[in-house]
Amino acid sequence: MSESQQKRTQKCVSCGINIAGTNAAAFKCPDCGQQIYRCSTCRKQSNLYKCPDCGFTGP
Repeated sequence: MSESQQKRTQKCVSCGINIAGTNAAAFKCPDCGQQIYRCSTCRKQSNLYKCPDCGFTGP
């Protein structure tokens, strides 16, 4: 998948919105290293997230 296609398909792991072109955070899961994306709203509200690969849950 090209980088432009990845940006179009990136979704917030907490709420599921498309985060392309937004002020979102990208980080690796502390347990398995899977790339995780969160939108600014979910980060500000400290919504829980769950890694889609290993199930790790964080604030």
